Amino acid sequence: MATVTLKGNEIQTLGELPAVGSKAPNFSLIAGDLSVKTLEDFSGSKVVLNIFPSVDTGTCAASVRQFNKEASALENTKILCISRDLPFAQGRFCGAEGLENVINLSDYKNGDFGKDYGLIFINGPLDALLSRCVIVLDENGIIQYTEQVPETVDEPNYKAAIDAL
Repeated sequence: MATVTLKGNEIQTLGELPAVGSKAPNFSLIAGDLSVKTLEDFSGSKVVLNIFPSVDTGTCAASVRQFNKEASALENTKILCISRDLPFAQGRFCGAEGLENVINLSDYKNGDFGKDYGLIFINGPLDALLSRCVIVLDENGIIQYTEQVPETVDEPNYKAAIDAL
């Protein structure tokens, strides 16, 4: 179990993030067209998992915008923005913002991604949502970098994530 804060109040996640150097757990997430995407769909590319509670909050929206900006300059890299928002809400946000360099994926169906990666909140006002995290994978799905943002309202360390690529 990991402990982070939300506006200074402690909240916990189900477990710990997977270890740097380990193989990323596979996942089944729902894309905007309601198709199922798995980690294998992105094999051969570097992958940044930008994980957050909801695209409808200011910090989460800022992280999607920033990673969209960064993605335009990255070769052979996919930025996956993952939350438990419905795919329709994710698509509406990116459409309204003109964001085309990120891929939105939803863990709304069963929360297995959040459980398997140990980052689903298990208490507090964000219970059942995903903790703000960044996980960077190489082309073989090996974890190169992780960050679980200690204060949920803060943005992740974009530079460290991009440098890990």
